Amino acid sequence: QVRLVESGGGLVQPGGSLRLSCTASGLRFSDYHMGWFRQAPGKEREFVAVISWSGGYIDYADSVKGRFTVSRVNARNTVYLQMNSLKPEDTAVYYCTADRRGADYSRKESWGSWGQGTQVTVSS
Repeated sequence: QVRLVESGGGLVQPGGSLRLSCTASGLRFSDYHMGWFRQAPGKEREFVAVISWSGGYIDYADSVKGRFTVSRVNARNTVYLQMNSLKPEDTAVYYCTADRRGADYSRKESWGSWGQGTQVTVSS
């Protein structure tokens, strides 16, 4: 059974940084593409970033390009999301996700496994 556990969320001031981690178990991590989504109160869950199984392909939502960086260490079964220059509109629950397929990765329906989420709040 696939299990994804996010950590690293918290309260940060605008302009600050956070690094989220997601550790996976119950799967052959290096076979899986990994993604990050987020959901703000009253809004749909939206795509944030994706990294392919090898790390050779990466993509971001336009709203986070140039500020967020996704990376992975397959030997540690862990994917990271480094978030810099945070804005109040980045406030959301951030979810880690995994799937072996790669098509339509910006759609939440394309992902089969999800973590429980970690809260990120950007406020002064």
